[in-house]
Amino acid sequence: MGFGRRRRAWAVAPLLLVLVAAAGCTGTSDAALTARAGRPAATGAPVAPLARVCDAAPAGPGTAPAGAVTVDPAVVGDLAAKTRNSPPHTTFWLAPGTHTLEPHRYAQVLPKEGNSYLGAPGAVLDGRKTNNYAFGGTGTGVSIRHLTVQGFVAPNNEGVVNHDMADDWVIEHTTIQHNSGAGLMAGARQQVRANCLRENGQYGMNAYKTGDSIRGLVVEGNEVVGNNTDDWERQRPGCGCTGGIKFWAVNGADVRGNWVHDNRGAGLWADNNNNDFRIENNVLDANDGPALMYETSYNAVIRHNTMRRNNWADGRKYAGTGDDFPYAALYVSESGGEPRIPARTDKLEIHHNVLEDNWNGITLWESADRFCNSPANTSAGYCTLLVKDTARCARPAIATAPLLDDCRWKTQRVDIHHNRFVLRPSVVACTGRCGLMAVLANYGTYPDWSPYKGDRVAVAITGRQQNRWHDNVYLGTWNFVARDPGRVLDPAQWQGTPYQQDPGSTFQPRAGG
Repeated sequence: MGFGRRRRAWAVAPLLLVLVAAAGCTGTSDAALTARAGRPAATGAPVAPLARVCDAAPAGPGTAPAGAVTVDPAVVGDLAAKTRNSPPHTTFWLAPGTHTLEPHRYAQVLPKEGNSYLGAPGAVLDGRKTNNYAFGGTGTGVSIRHLTVQGFVAPNNEGVVNHDMADDWVIEHTTIQHNSGAGLMAGARQQVRANCLRENGQYGMNAYKTGDSIRGLVVEGNEVVGNNTDDWERQRPGCGCTGGIKFWAVNGADVRGNWVHDNRGAGLWADNNNNDFRIENNVLDANDGPALMYETSYNAVIRHNTMRRNNWADGRKYAGTGDDFPYAALYVSESGGEPRIPARTDKLEIHHNVLEDNWNGITLWESADRFCNSPANTSAGYCTLLVKDTARCARPAIATAPLLDDCRWKTQRVDIHHNRFVLRPSVVACTGRCGLMAVLANYGTYPDWSPYKGDRVAVAITGRQQNRWHDNVYLGTWNFVARDPGRVLDPAQWQGTPYQQDPGSTFQPRAGG
């Protein structure tokens, strides 16, 4: 699918997120977070509540609802067989116990339109490390509730539930755990609410659909924890195929109230031509990589999130090799606001978030070598949403307007304001290359026919593309990177000419502890 992580030289960088902290060196407990949920911190940034789902899932119905077909766990393949033999819009009640499918690789349940699946207390559908998929097919309007789905072995980049990416599914109060691949795929208008997506081999959810037709996706109140147990970046270095949830070419998504924590890789990753996202009231905590990556995508509001302790593993690893790129908790890569693409906003607005004790803060990055039709574009075959025909982005046309602008994913119109940034080096255990905010690009060199060589992109991202920090609060020692990794600024230089960033912001370097 072309999921590629951009780690050529320093042509990539993660993101940022975290929790609230009072002035001083005392952290805020999860209990305090929950108790204070929704109340503004000193900077006006609310503290998001934790979606504690995995250890507190509500039980399903103890008896079969009227008219439901009862599924017997003692009969191997009973669920798939009764689904085949029942009409559309049937409700199935899975009795307590462990349900299994026929013991071959492609045995699976193929729901019909409007089918509903309800798990009784203790109902488990187990793939026994034999079946690839649990629920597949093209039936629309399917719902799955109060069921545990585990032990399936989907291949890399494929998923266990809604394997075939059918539309209008609802998955609620369901535990999807200990599977290979992604626990869950996505279709248009899918609703994923109050689920436990835990310890799956690749992703908790892979929101990718053949044909790039996902619209109106809702991801709300889920706990997404411990995913990428198979460590795909180790198996396929640079694959960019890891983390809690991956979004690919989704147009319209509401991602709210989730607790995304302790995933290997990024917590949330929107990669490649996503548009019109609202990412709000989430807690993104202790992910090995960035809390949030928004990459080659458009038009989003990122607000009222709590992001803490993210990117420690990746940040420390790269700092240890001498890599000076500002790997961040919130990483914006070739993404921003574009008024010509319809959405609920025409900016990428990042506001009223609390970011505490992440490796770094927010990095705005743009690769001068990555554009439509360039060999350096790892999303092979894709162009920007402004250019339908990829072949147009070539010499000589690409060197002049409008293609000179439209063939490049641009980090532009990013508005970062009223956030609270807290850094306690004693907590992060960092001795260098942490506590950074950044807006930068590389020096364009590739390919030979590129019209973006030299420092033209670095000049644009730092001064000409309406990327602004303002009215934020900084607790602890923060520094800033502009144009290239070697240009590190103190707050006065950051606020002064020529960058003039963070007007109205306050800096309390001793408050971080």
